[in-house]
Amino acid sequence: MSLGIVLATRNAGKIREIRTILAGLDVELLDVGSFPPFPEPVEDGDTFLANALAKAKAVHRATGRPALADDSGIEVDALAGAPGVRSARYGGAGLDDAGRCAKLLEALRGVDEERRGAHFRCVAVLYPAPGTKRKAIATEGFLFGRIAGAPRGANGFGYDPVFFVPECGKTVAEMSEMEKNSMSHRYRALNELKYVLEREYGVSAGS
Repeated sequence: MSLGIVLATRNAGKIREIRTILAGLDVELLDVGSFPPFPEPVEDGDTFLANALAKAKAVHRATGRPALADDSGIEVDALAGAPGVRSARYGGAGLDDAGRCAKLLEALRGVDEERRGAHFRCVAVLYPAPGTKRKAIATEGFLFGRIAGAPRGANGFGYDPVFFVPECGKTVAEMSEMEKNSMSHRYRALNELKYVLEREYGVSAGS
């Protein structure tokens, strides 16, 4: 019997990525929207881990099922790590993805290319771990690059259009879904989670 896990997000792009990355693992990934409504968990932690754990615990309490949450963001060297855990709220609640990208570019106006280093960080949390009542599994992944001078590409979401990966010569938004899911910070965190589930908790690969 496969392990049933509720995905603790309503972000369609993120759900699609998670399903693609965890394909092949013997788990049933459940849509949180298929459960009765419940208050959205508050994301007011000072770290990605704190926010991901809070979301996973809240969804587990509401659904009675193990929940998988992640918290991710972009950390820019020239901005002392900002926006960081506030990436999704950067610039205020009124901004969409394009607005947040524009605000980030404005904050870096005049900053030389060599000082525009940045990385995406993702912390994934499964709560509780299989066969336990309180233990969580937490994994982390990074993607390093720099902030481009202007948005490029129409794929992905969030800060993808302004995050340039030198090894690929393109922004994340210029990558195909397959290419992004083979190297992204979320891929690296979830791939490590797959490894832990298989090796430490006996969750097998699907048929």
